[in-house]
Amino acid sequence: MDPTTDVVTGSFGYIGRYITDRLLNKGRLVKTITTHTDKPNPFGSSVAAFPYDFDHPDRLVETLRGVDRLYNTYWIRFNHSGLTFEQAVDNTGILFRCAKEAGVRKIVHISVTNASEDSDLPYYAGKALQENLLRESGLAYSIIRPTLVFGREDILVNNIAWLIRKIPFFPIPGDGSYKLQPISVEDLASIAVGHGQTDSSNESDAIGPETYTYEEFVRLTASTIGRKVTFIHIPPGLSILLGKVIGLFLRDVILTKNELRGLMDEYLTSPEPPTGPTLYSEWVEKYKESIGFAYSSELSRHFRWSKPG
Repeated sequence: MDPTTDVVTGSFGYIGRYITDRLLNKGRLVKTITTHTDKPNPFGSSVAAFPYDFDHPDRLVETLRGVDRLYNTYWIRFNHSGLTFEQAVDNTGILFRCAKEAGVRKIVHISVTNASEDSDLPYYAGKALQENLLRESGLAYSIIRPTLVFGREDILVNNIAWLIRKIPFFPIPGDGSYKLQPISVEDLASIAVGHGQTDSSNESDAIGPETYTYEEFVRLTASTIGRKVTFIHIPPGLSILLGKVIGLFLRDVILTKNELRGLMDEYLTSPEPPTGPTLYSEWVEKYKESIGFAYSSELSRHFRWSKPG
């Protein structure tokens, strides 16, 4: 196999799609490992799809054999359909061990800001366990920790805009003063591919150039897409309950209690200097005519997919 072949987990998804596009533009050969190999392939014959095969590590080794770089985006937002954070950590360990056996030279891993084993939020604790597995793998690695990632296929920002377009009021949990530092998915992909060009191991956060309070963030989104809505402050618990009610109608999970806690505890910020140049304020102005017109379902995207026909 050509020594410049890379593997991206989830090329048909969100972050993985942008990393794949960057690699192809650099002349790399790319294949993907994905949960749904039968999903529409935006790259056509340029990217072959293979299953994760966590239950058959020998097959996973063969998929990775001869690969130069592995760009890993594998993770889950919440426990669902029998898949747990603990299982996702175990699967990550299998992936890294198979990569080493296959001779992969380096792994570029997408984590999250403020990942910590001491966290009582399983998303962030699990991400920290993933990082430790990579450090202990014996492979060269880059660990990249993004804050809130926004882009045209993003679920969170799109659905904030969708709610703003659909209802005359928008609930803000608590006082709305907690901060976030959004980074563009395109900037994150460029950072990841840049780290993939080196053979050394390193760790860094991926941070956008602007800092907002949550209320500032949603108010900017609303004003830019031209919607006048009433913002109301409600207790965090009521916000989760309201999200569950809306989720029943949409057959989706809008926001989990742990996700809201991470947001309100400012887990989506970093003390490091910004690393991505794209301003959310300019991005939302550019795409104001397209975001939020259709609801993006997490469960449909990752758990209820079936090939038509």
